[in-house]
Amino acid sequence: MKPNRPIKRVLVIKLGAMGDIVQATGPFTAIRRHHSDAHITLLTTKLFRDFAAAGDWFDEVWIDDRPTWRQLRDWKASLKRLRRARFDRVYDLQTSDRTAILFHLLGIGRKPEWSGTVVGCSHRHTNPQRDFIHTIERQAEQLGIAGIADVPAPNLDGISAEIGRFELSSPYLLLVPGSSPLRPDKRWPAGNYAELARRLIAKEITPVVIGGTAETQVASAIATFCVGSRDLTTATSIVEIVELARGAAAAVGNDTGPMHVIATAGARSVVLFSHASDPDLCGQRGPDVTILRRQPLGELSVDEVEASLRLR
Repeated sequence: MKPNRPIKRVLVIKLGAMGDIVQATGPFTAIRRHHSDAHITLLTTKLFRDFAAAGDWFDEVWIDDRPTWRQLRDWKASLKRLRRARFDRVYDLQTSDRTAILFHLLGIGRKPEWSGTVVGCSHRHTNPQRDFIHTIERQAEQLGIAGIADVPAPNLDGISAEIGRFELSSPYLLLVPGSSPLRPDKRWPAGNYAELARRLIAKEITPVVIGGTAETQVASAIATFCVGSRDLTTATSIVEIVELARGAAAAVGNDTGPMHVIATAGARSVVLFSHASDPDLCGQRGPDVTILRRQPLGELSVDEVEASLRLR
């Protein structure tokens, strides 16, 4: 590899999950500013294609279908596309075993500069404490090694969406009762969300429940208990959540991806943590974020959550 080779083509790798993608928007902005004249491609998963394309960070968005090792034909096709692109530098913001394998496979022949953690890469982040610092600071430190000193906070100002179809009128408050179905210990009890929704309606604030298919049952229970609440589970894209957050009086939710979107978009956010996750490492960031933590999460009272919302 020639020293100081002009960087004309850049690849950024960030596959997921939702919160990770949102917290990478600061690095996305920094990379775009640093390589203002370069052609920048993001490699991500299908779930985040529209979100990534809605911003002004990338010239192209490529999809990694994440083939298994049994799908050798798909692996070969992916590698062929990556090699043909002849990237000058790669920013590996995923830093997983999968991206380490890509580094070694792409290293055959013309080797791109690589920012990441894999042994042998040109701009390696070697801080032994990297797994014990917040994602945002960790990625900023990684980019600093690659010569990008100014990494802003995550920001979604460039994202917009039309949400008129939801026919919401203010004031409304977003409720995010979900989390990974495999992590029930990260969920505040559904009955608590229903009671909070009842109190919101008494204040003439519409509770709006968002989430995926795993949250439809909770949303249905809230709708039954609280006439006047709205169930938008499975109905919202990531970019629509951004716009919903901008119009919301506030939001309450578990430690889950949509709460990263909402907090970063600027809504007053109360995020509920158990000891199943650590806000010091992955907590939501934004202009008005309150973290409440209990173990077990069921010990967190509705009174305390309501008070944290600072609603009149």
